Amino acid sequence: MSKYSIGVDFGTLSGRSLLVNIDSGEEVGSCVHEYKHGVMDQFLPDGTPLGVDWALQDPQDYLDVLAITIPGVIKQAGINNEDIVGIGIDFTGCTVLPLNHKRIPLSFIEEYKTNPHAYVKLWKHHAAQSQADKITEIAQERNETFLKRYGGKISSEWLFPKLLQILEEDPKLYSDIDCFIEASDWIVYILTGELIRNTCAMGYKAMWSKKEGLPSEDFFKAVNGQFGNVAISKIKGRIQSIGTKAGNITAEAANLTGLKPGTAVAVGHFDAAGSLVGAGISEPGAMLAVIGTSTCHIILNDVEKYIPGICGYVEDGMIPGYFGYEAGQSGVGDIFQWFVENNIPNSYFQEAENRSLKIQDYLSELACVKMPGESGLIALDWLNGNRSVLVNGRLSGVIAGLTLMTKPEDIYRSFLESTGFGTRKIIDTFEDYGVSINYLVASGGIPQKNSFMMQMYADILNKEVKISGSPNNCALSAAIWGAIAAGTKNGGYDKLSDAVNKMSNVQAKSYYPCVEFHSLYNQMYKYYLQLHDYFGDLRNPIMDGLKNLMSR
Repeated sequence: MSKYSIGVDFGTLSGRSLLVNIDSGEEVGSCVHEYKHGVMDQFLPDGTPLGVDWALQDPQDYLDVLAITIPGVIKQAGINNEDIVGIGIDFTGCTVLPLNHKRIPLSFIEEYKTNPHAYVKLWKHHAAQSQADKITEIAQERNETFLKRYGGKISSEWLFPKLLQILEEDPKLYSDIDCFIEASDWIVYILTGELIRNTCAMGYKAMWSKKEGLPSEDFFKAVNGQFGNVAISKIKGRIQSIGTKAGNITAEAANLTGLKPGTAVAVGHFDAAGSLVGAGISEPGAMLAVIGTSTCHIILNDVEKYIPGICGYVEDGMIPGYFGYEAGQSGVGDIFQWFVENNIPNSYFQEAENRSLKIQDYLSELACVKMPGESGLIALDWLNGNRSVLVNGRLSGVIAGLTLMTKPEDIYRSFLESTGFGTRKIIDTFEDYGVSINYLVASGGIPQKNSFMMQMYADILNKEVKISGSPNNCALSAAIWGAIAAGTKNGGYDKLSDAVNKMSNVQAKSYYPCVEFHSLYNQMYKYYLQLHDYFGDLRNPIMDGLKNLMSR
């Protein structure tokens, strides 16, 4: 009888459960739940206003994903829960929430329902930029060794800047926090009753390493006198590696999810960092680009390398036995969606509807007629800040070359190209510091749907671009880790290579660079780099000044 594993992928706007046959890799069922509260970046549910660069979520939405999608996918597939051997959890990161001493989210408590700091701080919460700058500055002054692992800068998207923001802006609420935890680890706690912090999240977003642990108490005290004991007082739970078992489904979790009590639960992980396995990558040489609202760039290496401007690297952070490196772009799909929602004439929507095309497909069809550079536009992909290699959430977007002849499809194409140039800048940085990248594997819904963009990436990068065969690669990868957690004794796998060989999915089709187009894109890339270096220079006050005006 067939055995199955479930992967639950918590994204920015929704959560998905995927049921996978562990012998064939067949995805036999998928169920999605859209978050009721979505991303709260202007107001709390009661109307409480939020400041500039805030991005919050309600943890109840995550519980709803468990309660709706897991029973939903079991029913859809028509299987018995006895045949599900394991479950894996992945999450966007760094997405963190404060718990009280009873492990209850503070936003669930009546006293704090109108307090923004009580809610989940989503990965793209950038309102802690000043705290990130402060942590970076003090680490530089003290020559802290951990800083090198993150390319020399700490991001506003990470755990400690977000927690420091709470301390500085609301000391009372900070004192009520018993545990500040990644949402992935909170979900694992809900399922198992075990408070475990995964090495993936701790290493990439919490300045922890397998060799050195967390930064010292002296360092945190230098950041803020009330922050010295933060590691002991707020970062509770044992640290455990990706690829291991966290525990088993409790009776309470079984009632919530419909899973059998005792089902194996894998240690949680970040969506991108744990998703190499679903795309068939288990050794160095290939970069995985997880392309969605943002893009995470993931690569393995045999040895430790210090690379400026990356998000970080973690030993055993992605696959045991390797150093896993992460970089990223803070806005990709978000940029395209913003443009479509705010800058397209009604006539374009009407024509797309007349031709039974999605608006993005219609724009791509119009944009692909021109040669690279023909529109005369260059854009910077910073509409949601820059994650790599500048690590500055206060940077914003630029379009250069606009004229009265510019068409919407020209601007759309320039944004597509800008994300390709941003990826090339990241790859160039890796290769400049000795990490070889032979080809790119792209995963996510956008690569599945937009062949124009993927060919563009191949032309810009001058590298083969492969496409992950599963439209749900993050969830597929989580299911693979769930099968590993179960082990062969319980119907799963002991060896990662066996699970990857059976369950991973990569399309046979590849995109190869066009020599002529790559030559043209090389010229454009030089202009991109000039804009990148000019507007990204910390000594340049333009973008920071504009952000300050927004904050008034």
